This record gives sequence, C-alpha cells and structure tokens, in this order.
Amino acid sequence: MSNAKLMSARRVRTGEVRFSYVHVDTPRVNKDSGKESYSMSILIPKTDTETLSLIEQAVENALQEGIGKFGGKIPPRGALKLPLRDGDTEREDPVYEGHYFINANANVDRQPQLLKLSGGKAVPAQEGDVYSGAYGLVTIELFAYSTNGNKGVGAGLGNILKLRDGEALSGGATAEDDFGDIAPTAASEFGAGSTGGFGSSSFLD
Repeated sequence: MSNAKLMSARRVRTGEVRFSYVHVDTPRVNKDSGKESYSMSILIPKTDTETLSLIEQAVENALQEGIGKFGGKIPPRGALKLPLRDGDTEREDPVYEGHYFINANANVDRQPQLLKLSGGKAVPAQEGDVYSGAYGLVTIELFAYSTNGNKGVGAGLGNILKLRDGEALSGGATAEDDFGDIAPTAASEFGAGSTGGFGSSSFLD
C-alpha cells in the first residue's frame, strides 16, 4: 500500500522515494540568488504511478490557482519550467535511472521537520539521519511563479520521514547546479511550523 496522498490542492505526500543532494540539517547558499535555503532532490520510481499522478494533479492545481501570475492565461506546457524531470534523459547518473526527480527547497526560516521511523512510529530524526541515499516519504507543495521572464511551477520542500537506510550517495558538492533554476523570489509556503502530514507518532496508522 502506497503512502502517497494529496494533502491539499497543491500539497503532496509522496510514496517511498530516495533522497539525493540532501541539505536539510543546515541551509546551503544558492550560488545564483545568494540566499540560503534547505534543499533536496527527490527520486521517484517510475513505477510509482500513484505519486506521479498526484504530483501532476497538484501541478495543474498550482497553475490554475496561480493563473493571475501569467496574465490570466496559462502558457503552453512547453513554455513552462515544470518540477517533474526525467532521470533517464536529464541525468547521466545510474542512481537516477528508472526515476523521475524533483528538486525542492525551503526558505531558511522554514526548515523541514525531520522524522524517522522507529518501532512503527515517526520520531524526531537526529542530525545526519536524513542523508543522500536514504529512503523515505516527503511532503512537497507546488506553486506557480513568474519571475524575471521565467515562468513555471516550483516545488517547496515540506517535511521528511526517513523510512530506511540506503547506500550513501556522493556528489553533493554540485547541488547548486540542481537548484539554480529555482526562482529566487518563489517562496515555499512550507517548513517549520507545518506538519505537512507528519509531526505525529501515528502518521502511518
């Protein structure tokens, strides 16, 4: 049974995904905007059609809700930067094979809540528990933006529940390249102070 769920019109809880380019314990400076943010690349198996369908639905909802940012008319999909990307064609990395991926971030004042599964319950994670290569669930919130000629839908990083360990991944030094296309002024509505479906020990009940 998948844990994927549409939490609200633009907010999605994924099924099990793999974490990559993880910067959630401490923020990282974006080389383009010069601002600090928390960030993660979320690897979604192409077989997880439920999560993918919910994300597509949330993207469409974000476009409809943000239509005013596009002058009252949603541009053609080909003219938009959309968050769901194909790991088989956009990344030369075997880890990304067979996956779609989403790069998500959160403002420095909205640090994601980090939890881990222990004894069937979600408990607070310690620093280093959530790392590149681990597996878990993530909440993301999709939002439309139109900034400096860039138009699209971004992904705000919500909260994270680590389910299990995995082989640690390297390559975090180039994370800025993955997140440089995030519009600097496109703020996540997510992070500290929001449970996003997490935050209680009965999350998986």
